[in-house]
Amino acid sequence: MFRLPSLGLAEIAWRWSFGLALSALLAFSFREYLATLPVTAGELLLLRTRQPGLVLQALARILQGSAPRAATAAVGLTLGLTLAWIMLASVGRAATLKTLIEYFRASSGRERAPAAWRLSSLVGLSSGRAVAMLAATVAVAGAMLLAAAASSPENPSPGMALLIFWLLTMLIGLAWSLLNWYLSVAAIFVVGDGASTFAALRAAANFCRTRPGSLTAAATWFGIVHAVAFVVACALAALPLGLAEVLPGGMVFGGLLLVALLYFAIVDFLYVGRLAAYVFMIEQPDPSILPVLPRPQPESDDDILSDIQDLAPPLETAES
Repeated sequence: MFRLPSLGLAEIAWRWSFGLALSALLAFSFREYLATLPVTAGELLLLRTRQPGLVLQALARILQGSAPRAATAAVGLTLGLTLAWIMLASVGRAATLKTLIEYFRASSGRERAPAAWRLSSLVGLSSGRAVAMLAATVAVAGAMLLAAAASSPENPSPGMALLIFWLLTMLIGLAWSLLNWYLSVAAIFVVGDGASTFAALRAAANFCRTRPGSLTAAATWFGIVHAVAFVVACALAALPLGLAEVLPGGMVFGGLLLVALLYFAIVDFLYVGRLAAYVFMIEQPDPSILPVLPRPQPESDDDILSDIQDLAPPLETAES
């Protein structure tokens, strides 16, 4: 993180470029969607009354019949952005991992020629991450339906419904995070060893089996730093919110945006650091499995003086 800060900046560059493109595309699509909604004079008059009931009634009339267009636009945006993220994430992860692997191989004195790898293998792993995200989203929607079924109008139980929803959401989030982490680690073997998608998955499973302690330590320490950064960011975000009655809205929004950008930058640097820790574990041999060289055995007590060099007594000269 500190010796190669350019890696963190590169991570920020490709992640934030996608985030900016996503925000701009969503804003443009929302603007175009609003432009297709017909607004009559009566509905405009209801909106100008600023009465909540009348405004909601006008919005309901304006949005009536526009759900198919909104669904079509959402599906098109989701597919296009998913494909763009898969390609961008594959190229960006390849650049980051290639630099990390070359750095650790050179520093360890075991520098060897980089393996030939295919972008299609990284695309397969990125596609798996996208599918996992889609499955988690669908699972959360299913959790909402299950929670709603637990509370009926005849026997309302909002507390039980909320408990079921949060419990299922936590389990879904845990499963998604573990799968996403596993697919991210597998990318190291694609770039480092030229493995295919499924061979990289097998190598990642073997890596998790042989180095559980090191992986747990790295995840714990980086998780603690991430949690501290989150707490500090929340404390800093409370400052502009506390001055919202004094400062103009633009300054409050700008302060919150600045805190959010700083937090995301720190998170990206921490992600690169954690990825570097995994690459270090893979490229450096584990001291616990290194071969033990035999120690020289001490000389036996049964050795006689004539068996040891330079310890034989000098020959006595015969007396004449």
